[in-house]
Amino acid sequence: MSLSVVLICVLTIPAFPQGSARADEVATLYLQHCGECHGPDRLGRIGPALLPENLKRLKKKAAIPVIREGRPATQMPPFADQLSDEQIRRLVDLIYTPLPELPRWGMEEIATSRILHAPAKPLQDRPVFDADIENLFVVVELGDHHATLLDGDRFEPIHRFPTRFALHGGPKYAAGGRYVYFASRDGWISKYDIYNLAYVAEVRAGINTRNLAVSHDGRFVMVANYLPHTLVVLDARDLSPVKIIPVADHQGRSSRVSAVYTADPRSSFIAALKDLSEVWEISYRIPPPRGFGRWVHDYREDSGEEIDPEPFPIRRIRVEGILDDFFIDQDYVRIVGSSRDGRGQVVNLDLGRAVTELALPSLPHLSSGITWPWQDRVVLATPSIKESKVTVLDTKTWEIVKEIPTLGPGFFMRSHENSPYAWVDVFFGQDKDAMQVIDKQTLKVVKTLRPAPGKTSAHVEFTKDGRYALISIWDLDGALVVYDALSLEEVKRLPMKKPSGKYNVHNKLTRSRGTSH
Repeated sequence: MSLSVVLICVLTIPAFPQGSARADEVATLYLQHCGECHGPDRLGRIGPALLPENLKRLKKKAAIPVIREGRPATQMPPFADQLSDEQIRRLVDLIYTPLPELPRWGMEEIATSRILHAPAKPLQDRPVFDADIENLFVVVELGDHHATLLDGDRFEPIHRFPTRFALHGGPKYAAGGRYVYFASRDGWISKYDIYNLAYVAEVRAGINTRNLAVSHDGRFVMVANYLPHTLVVLDARDLSPVKIIPVADHQGRSSRVSAVYTADPRSSFIAALKDLSEVWEISYRIPPPRGFGRWVHDYREDSGEEIDPEPFPIRRIRVEGILDDFFIDQDYVRIVGSSRDGRGQVVNLDLGRAVTELALPSLPHLSSGITWPWQDRVVLATPSIKESKVTVLDTKTWEIVKEIPTLGPGFFMRSHENSPYAWVDVFFGQDKDAMQVIDKQTLKVVKTLRPAPGKTSAHVEFTKDGRYALISIWDLDGALVVYDALSLEEVKRLPMKKPSGKYNVHNKLTRSRGTSH
């Protein structure tokens, strides 16, 4: 591509008026210093996409020192000796300017990006290490973009390996824990063979990705994208693209996808939409059920209706407001969601409609909600991103059983079937170093732990038997702290580079009611 053509590409997304000298200058600066790694269109190459949607975790002011000084643990070099402060400021203005229209990332782009990793030695059908597969953890370390495979019995690292930049949404397991799939914010999907401690394949399924889900039969991976507005189906074996589903309503209004989940008993994926008053259910049965998501006049095979149904059909469920964050119950029949106007709803997937309205606190983090038996019922507990409390709901009447005061707004809540306690962080509060432990029967905070004073404590996960709880210290000089889940005493501490989350194979594959799905 000639420089003039590339300049035109960049100048269609200006931070300054088109055709001005400043626009020409910043476009040239971008191509000269940024385009090779981040792409002339800012969609990313070996470096991440430089778009406002992909830079949400990096405030605009903080981007200036990143360009000037570089970024540790990445290939991002410092440019202080090549660019003036004014030139850096103009580049920052450019990369925080939205694209004028949704970028294309279609089947061709996805297929071209796919990487099949040649194994260094023949792959084995049994682990090359000695450990209980079901009690393994994958620990994501955001500090230097690595993951650690941890033995959950000995609490010793088995292997540490590099990951794509800025993983998001939590890894997902398949094949009894042999394979784990990662998603990065820049759309890269990676398949890793835990048995052989090696990557199998990678593909870029989007430009800004929220998370992925794996079908319970291990055949398909579905990817939820903010950019472009799509759901992408991949073959789980080699990550080759199978289908792209544009996300839009019947009027053509498109939407970002907040998240996608696997509903095992339904053999379907459930998608949360950021911009439409709909919840989508997509069947992954092959062939799909007759009439799925459609009005069918006659279901008899000889009726002539839908003889060859389209794979991955969509069932659109209309809701009141936008449910871009929700909890799905253990039976995968009911969704509990909250809309931005403060209303909560219970949606019955079997009936295909909302059945109950809820009174919920401002911005409950329902995707982090958990359930447990309490007295003669099952309750749902959710932290709030805005308010200092945990809300406990009766899942039969949907009335609030109790609001448990906490030291501040929280993000993650976890428990285990064998534990008497639920753990919740204070992720957004001044007491972010606190982890509060709630008795699941008295519904009271019984202990506040501070494993690393002054540093954020977050994201608890339990061993498969619920005997131990692991806490992340979200700091570059962080740690994984292991607690006895009954005595609440510290057992072990492993230094790590900003461990954001850790994921137990057994708890994830069995869809434990104490963890997110």
